[in-house]
Amino acid sequence: MSISDRLLGKKNVNGKPHIETVAPSFALPGGEVRIIGKGLRPHELRRPSVRFGEIEGPVLISSDDFVVARVPEGAASGPVVVSTNGVGSDGHVSNAHPIKVAALVADNLHPVANPALDRDGNIYVTFSGSRGQKVPVSIFKIDSNYVVKPFLSDMMNATSIAFDREGQMYVSSRHDEAVYKVAPNGTMSIYAEGMGVATGIAFDPEENLYVGDRSGTIFKIARDRQIFVFATLEPSASAYHIAFGPNGDMFVTSPSTSSFDCVYKVDPHGTVSVFYRGLGRPQGLALDVEGNIYVAASLAGKRGIVKITPQGKANLEVSGQGLVGLAFAPGKSAILATNGAVHHIAWNIQGRPLLPE
Repeated sequence: MSISDRLLGKKNVNGKPHIETVAPSFALPGGEVRIIGKGLRPHELRRPSVRFGEIEGPVLISSDDFVVARVPEGAASGPVVVSTNGVGSDGHVSNAHPIKVAALVADNLHPVANPALDRDGNIYVTFSGSRGQKVPVSIFKIDSNYVVKPFLSDMMNATSIAFDREGQMYVSSRHDEAVYKVAPNGTMSIYAEGMGVATGIAFDPEENLYVGDRSGTIFKIARDRQIFVFATLEPSASAYHIAFGPNGDMFVTSPSTSSFDCVYKVDPHGTVSVFYRGLGRPQGLALDVEGNIYVAASLAGKRGIVKITPQGKANLEVSGQGLVGLAFAPGKSAILATNGAVHHIAWNIQGRPLLPE
């Protein structure tokens, strides 16, 4: 084989590119996807064009058998095609392959953890602000029609939101070292204080509330408000994020400056072990009914939502930049939170109820 042939790789002999798969097949605008197939590069040393519906997306890498492209702003769920002979040349346009693109729900926000949904399907998301920053609105409420309204205005650095079985809201503040109980009309009272840098919160099936102090402690608050030290971990650079699995095990992410962070498992007795290692800056997490964990993180340098099976196998399921958390929603869908917005994506996954009946 000549040097030129090796540089070009296999040539497209019939002029017709073909897409076999797109991975991942779910993305946010700005996320990168790998299009795998045959004949995806033109004869000449130039890049093909990739269109998501009617909108062309930037091509980052191209070869004969794969193309890496970025999902453009404004793209919606639908077909993606590769053209090797300029836009609009039907003879050199590939077959269409479907991709699901998350739809924007609201922007100009500042979540730092998972969004939360009440039992009526309303979405709650924070505008957390920088440490010590007083913001006009701490939490926004987004109804089922995606109408955004201010909900809570008097909390400094609202961080994590959780609901108990009766629908009562609880919110942590990493500024006040406290967890607040928030009424439906937005009035709040202190539920527990002295929680250190209070970040992630979650209820176990018995409705004990757990609070992650990012300086190294996970507290357990019993229903009578007695407070215990449940587990200790390495300090986090930003937060602890907490979710419970089907067997009562707690899963915790603790992002650091490393690109090889882990998901911890804490059993009901407070014993800590490493469940999976190899994520970059893992943040909010949620589980489905089969016990798979979904984490906003980077895997092998690619940012998005990473799925980790109960057997510890990881794969990037949703591509997207700036993701900080997620929450499963009714109708096999999910709400994805970036550091500035929330998106909705249709996803054929049944989320695990946070507090089973």
